[in-house]
Amino acid sequence: MRAGNLDRLIEIQRRSTTIGLGGTVGQTWATFATMRAQLLKSDIDDREGARGHATDAMLTFRMYYFASLSLNDRLLYEGQPFEITGITEIGRRVGMDVTCERVGP
Repeated sequence: MRAGNLDRLIEIQRRSTTIGLGGTVGQTWATFATMRAQLLKSDIDDREGARGHATDAMLTFRMYYFASLSLNDRLLYEGQPFEITGITEIGRRVGMDVTCERVGP
């Protein structure tokens, strides 16, 4: 993996629990790490479903190995949140390919 190919900036976000003034429990996303990555694949799929017309964006990023990354985290890329759907290790802790799907409309 060449560092020059890592031309995209992504944020790894982790869910955190907060307690409001009224004692209500809420969940927010907090940035855990900011990394450089290479965008390998970008797919956009238009389909008709039970909820009507939907557009799904699937991205695959290649980045250096990050031991604590899990499927419970999410990525923020160009201001859009993406849910992590797959993690593939490259070599022996050299890098990883992360597949994610856009969250929301």
